[in-house]
Amino acid sequence: MRTPDFARTDLSQLVDKDLQFLIENFPKPGRSYEEIAQLIHHLPRTLESMLNSESLFNKICDRSLLILEISPFLFFSVLLRRSLMDQRILGDKKVINYIANLLSLFVRTDRLHRIHRNDKQTHHYLTDMIQEAANADTRRQFLIYSHIGNYSLYLTGIFPQWIEYRRRYKNRPVSTQFYIDFGREYYERASSHTMAREYDLGEVFFRLSIMFEIYKEALNHLAKQYLVLS
Repeated sequence: MRTPDFARTDLSQLVDKDLQFLIENFPKPGRSYEEIAQLIHHLPRTLESMLNSESLFNKICDRSLLILEISPFLFFSVLLRRSLMDQRILGDKKVINYIANLLSLFVRTDRLHRIHRNDKQTHHYLTDMIQEAANADTRRQFLIYSHIGNYSLYLTGIFPQWIEYRRRYKNRPVSTQFYIDFGREYYERASSHTMAREYDLGEVFFRLSIMFEIYKEALNHLAKQYLVLS
């Protein structure tokens, strides 16, 4: 059974072009690129130091068309860490990696509206997801619980103005607080689900549940300061 694409809490999502970018933007010892890349892959502390560095942040912010040179995961990993520092939040590394991976997945709108990446059916309303969860098997139920949390965090973190615009001008009854409440609740449900242990996500989901608004605020900061959203 394949691990769901959202269930990543380490830096294994960094691809070769990310490692090359990191290496090219840091002082290099007298070794080949291949040797350095292999070394970095086995030194999480070195990677973490790079991702938190001021110089890397500045390079990512200054360079145009950077998204073509690095993966979305590296892009969001750096900006999310900076946003947490700006907000004076000490984030958990596994949670940070989880959210960075989530952002890299949800840049594709079709993935945002699918509970599983291979689903043919899309979901745009929490009520539909909750109704499906009531009659789902164990694995599908876990995927739905997780997606409700992920969906709620993404919308309230990256698009809070869109939620409020729809509520005020489109007569939609759903507020930002609605998504916050459901996000916290369903992350908590996912954290205690039997499948959470299989994917080592219990602690990550528990922290996202109790610290939902803190991470939401960090994403609000990220979106406002570093993303150009139309």
